[in-house]
Amino acid sequence: MRVLVLSDIHANLTALDAVLKDAGTVDEVWCLGDIVGYGPDPNECIQRIRNLANLTCVLGNHDAAVLGWIPLDAFHRDARHAIYWTRSTLSRENLEWLAEIPERQTRENFTLVHGSPRNPVWEYLLDPISAAQNFAYFETDYCLIGHTHIPLQFSFVSPEYPARWTQPMVRRQVHLHPRAILNPGSVGQPRDHDPRAAYAILDTEEALWHARRVLYDIEAVQERILSADLPRRHAARLSDGW
Repeated sequence: MRVLVLSDIHANLTALDAVLKDAGTVDEVWCLGDIVGYGPDPNECIQRIRNLANLTCVLGNHDAAVLGWIPLDAFHRDARHAIYWTRSTLSRENLEWLAEIPERQTRENFTLVHGSPRNPVWEYLLDPISAAQNFAYFETDYCLIGHTHIPLQFSFVSPEYPARWTQPMVRRQVHLHPRAILNPGSVGQPRDHDPRAAYAILDTEEALWHARRVLYDIEAVQERILSADLPRRHAARLSDGW
């Protein structure tokens, strides 16, 4: 089965459409959360995701914050601004759809969460020690995460040693070995100093993970951010991927 794995769209419709076009035909789409937040297109992104066939989706921290499920003082000032704006912008129908998304899902031999298997919505996995502690919190061979906006892979070594981590090569297929934690990076706001939208293609039958990047019209998104009176920082960071 050919699966499109994406995360952290953050209301960036231009980036999302570029990913969907670049990915081509897939059997399923697995979305790892944060469809909204930061960007100017929350309703459009939700509608685009909702209309995808064979979709499996989990809740992200910005999705939860827009629903009022996370205290806003947990976010920095600019993120709070975007959350307030998104709340006022989203249609009732799209808010209700967000509220139905679970924090954790399982597809075949893959656990899907936004943050980590230990804390599905909020924990960041950015180092081997934290990753090693999280292998005890899922029973499948693989766990797919988002949240950090950085594409990476953690591989289980042994109970006595931390996990090994690697940052996937773009446009290169990696054969997966149990057990592993994988992150496709961010569609709408990459933070690894590569401004191109990040996603992954997963072949579940061959256990192949293909980290991919695609160019999109960043300036058009920046103009919409500024036109919506969202923080200038959210526009500026898209140019350099930080």
